[in-house]
Amino acid sequence: MPGVYEQIDVDRIQQANDVVDVVGEYVSLTRRGSEWVGICPFHEDHRPSMYVTEVKQIFKCFACGAGGDVFKFVQMHEHLTFPQAIERLAQRAGITLERLERGPRPDRDENETDPVLLARVNDWACRYFEMNLSDEKRGATTRAYLQDRQISAESAKTWRMGLALPLDSNLIKAAQQRNIPRKDLEAAGLITSRGQDKFVNRLMFSITDVQGRVIGFGGRTLGEDRAKYVNSPTTRLFNKSDCLYGLEQARHAIVKNHTAVVVEGYTDCIMAHQLGCSNVVATLGTSFTNGHGRLLRRYATTVVLIFDGDTAGAEAANRALDVCLKHRIDIKVASVPHNMDPCEYLLGHGADGFRDLVAGARDVLEFKWDRLQQQFKANTTLSGQKSALEEFLQTVALALSSGNVSVLDRGIVVNRISGMLGMDRRHIDGELNRRLNKATASSWRGEPAGGPTDAGQSAQAVAQQEILEVLLNEPKLFELIREEISVESFDVPIQKEVAGVLFELLRASDRVTGADVLARIDSVEVARCVTEWMDVGERKGNYRSRLDGALQALNRKKRFAIEEVPATDDESLSKLINATERAGVLHGHNLGMIE
Repeated sequence: MPGVYEQIDVDRIQQANDVVDVVGEYVSLTRRGSEWVGICPFHEDHRPSMYVTEVKQIFKCFACGAGGDVFKFVQMHEHLTFPQAIERLAQRAGITLERLERGPRPDRDENETDPVLLARVNDWACRYFEMNLSDEKRGATTRAYLQDRQISAESAKTWRMGLALPLDSNLIKAAQQRNIPRKDLEAAGLITSRGQDKFVNRLMFSITDVQGRVIGFGGRTLGEDRAKYVNSPTTRLFNKSDCLYGLEQARHAIVKNHTAVVVEGYTDCIMAHQLGCSNVVATLGTSFTNGHGRLLRRYATTVVLIFDGDTAGAEAANRALDVCLKHRIDIKVASVPHNMDPCEYLLGHGADGFRDLVAGARDVLEFKWDRLQQQFKANTTLSGQKSALEEFLQTVALALSSGNVSVLDRGIVVNRISGMLGMDRRHIDGELNRRLNKATASSWRGEPAGGPTDAGQSAQAVAQQEILEVLLNEPKLFELIREEISVESFDVPIQKEVAGVLFELLRASDRVTGADVLARIDSVEVARCVTEWMDVGERKGNYRSRLDGALQALNRKKRFAIEEVPATDDESLSKLINATERAGVLHGHNLGMIE
């Protein structure tokens, strides 16, 4: 990144962050031959279409076209600039960075706090809360409360639990002693707009992402506050609708078991892990959202919802079912008996009892059928029963279109409804088909992350791209043409930019990789094109003959003085196309697309 960090430091950070390891922290990857594959997080992917190549240190999605190196993955996933991605990965690798300039950051608004700084502020706050809890006097009452709840000291440490003190200025004063600006505290959601501590007299739960960064907090009142739980507000790092508590700790167990168990509370999640049930996560005081579905789909094929055995818990589970079906996750539901919460059930029945509860979870149609029958009994009005039936049919249609229900199950469902209503099954089948067609037409189409930057379609642009495709895969061939070609030979802006980076590297060494090039490119879109050219070039092969053919085409441009011929001269354009075609330059390209 010119002008911000030394390139030698950027290269060192890239080498310290293996692309498979980093991508694997966000996405469940499976080895397939020499590569790794996983669900692409950049579009609505329902079958693994993203490939990660360890040897080349790149990733590429063959559905939406997203691609690049480890920096570009973090840029895209966390919505960062290139310098911010460098800082993020430096932090991950424990590398200290020194910026070249000391002035205002070119990539950052003066009034905006970037995610890396927010994470540092949150980590400091987390350590401050932990210190309060461990303090012999100030934390004594709260430690006794945890002991009473049977949360062990080891669990409190593992989950980075802490204590917010009773006064509404304690954290602010501690931050002043560390020279942490108030605007950064406010940006992190740690103080209010009125300049008071956000969390006062609360047991603090640190919320981390899958990489272990503290992105937010939850606080349970230790006094008489009417709000029992308070979460951090939405920040550039944290949105409770897109986060799951415990995912960092549960991720590996979820991938191993292909199953994620979702509970509602912090202590439910902590107690499950404390007793050895390690694939459990919790929502953050919100309903199960599309963001949660997208997040879990990367790691799990099955989700088991454990809800409190009261009406509110059942309603929350019911809303979550359609979300999971929409994201093609196999969904099951279990209810904790006797109006207990999962934490109470774990303490009373142990890990084995909890596992039995999970194993006995009902599938989505069984749960919905029981719910439909209950609603029919409870509501005898026509409108009420119609509403219940429509809800049920909508779920069945979603389950069918997502592949979660077989044709046989569909027949059983239709027969059951027919028997319940005394209605001809053909009418029910027709209504189900109407909903199924609508669901299939409107859902689960993967949206590309954006087309590649225009690299031009003229014969000259094709020839120039051929040169880049070859040299990105076979850099040693540059020696054969180093005196015949320069950056000025390229007239398409994106190709000229890539050629500038590539040729500078090749003039210093012939041991250049695509990852080396990508580490010097800011733009995600340009990186997408480089990754595409690497892949296309490798599949074409025939590097030497293609390079010769491309050079012949560029030389013909000079000989024919193409730049002096009007663009509308069809005869001259035909000569160029015929010449380049004979030279093999247009191999693999659509001649009908050439201007």
